[in-house]
Amino acid sequence: MRVGVLMGGRSLERDVSLRSGRRVSRALTELGHEVLDLDVDESLVPTLRRERPELVYIALHGKFGEDGTVQELLEILDIPFTGPGVYASALGFNKALSKEVFKRQGIPTPPYFVLSEATFREMGAVHALRPVGDKLGFPLVVKPVAQGSALGVKVALSQEDLPEAVRTALHYDDRVLLEKYVKGTEVAASILGNRELEALPLVEAVPRGDFFDFESRYTPGLTDYYCPARLDAATAQRAVQVALKTHLALGCANVSRVDMIIDEEGVPQVLELNISPGMTETSLLPMAAEVAGLSFKELVGRLVDLALQKYA
Repeated sequence: MRVGVLMGGRSLERDVSLRSGRRVSRALTELGHEVLDLDVDESLVPTLRRERPELVYIALHGKFGEDGTVQELLEILDIPFTGPGVYASALGFNKALSKEVFKRQGIPTPPYFVLSEATFREMGAVHALRPVGDKLGFPLVVKPVAQGSALGVKVALSQEDLPEAVRTALHYDDRVLLEKYVKGTEVAASILGNRELEALPLVEAVPRGDFFDFESRYTPGLTDYYCPARLDAATAQRAVQVALKTHLALGCANVSRVDMIIDEEGVPQVLELNISPGMTETSLLPMAAEVAGLSFKELVGRLVDLALQKYA
């Protein structure tokens, strides 16, 4: 089968996407597919119309790759693709919208507020930062609403840290999420499937620094991983059930990765859902798949099969 692998692009996660895409491309070649490596730029649509791949594997990360943009484009061109569709992608990438869905569906998620750049510029929202701190308490996690891989994320330990943390987040997006810091165990649950869903073993991430930031995620040796996560059976089962509920609540198909904190009471608190999980050497989806008995090549083959199944 002729498969186009979309990678690179112009998002801030370009380098990670290239690593994911090249690794996926090698696996697809080993599986016997004819592979088109496509570094996404303004020539993408003419290239897709000319080459007409039977399937597109989306290995893009960040804006335009995970927010429904490229998914919408592929639907217009009638080209099947891996991963969830437009609706789930748009919801999953927007932390403010997805957290509203979590609240409505009874999915535990840390308390939060959202402020836009416009409210700071035109409504004096800087004076609302103290009430936010008073209501949520410290530490506070400050992050861009629409960004991935912990880019622009800061932890404000006190009221004095908050304005700078907000300014940093606003460099990456025009809306900022201010979220109560939850102390606990950070885990990721990868979900595969369409109608019948399979949860892969939970991965526990323990950064050697203070925070699971961009560098810790993609630099070998800066984070210790445990798969399966070091949780008792009951807590692990609760986390899996919450992850499955999250996957369904956002209308996902094929694959997702749900990032959670297991708080000190053992409650899984959902931080976000990823619709295009990384496929690099340090990424959590391949790690979980390997523990479940799936080699990287088999995982890629499974994702291709699920995409074709969805369109069939």
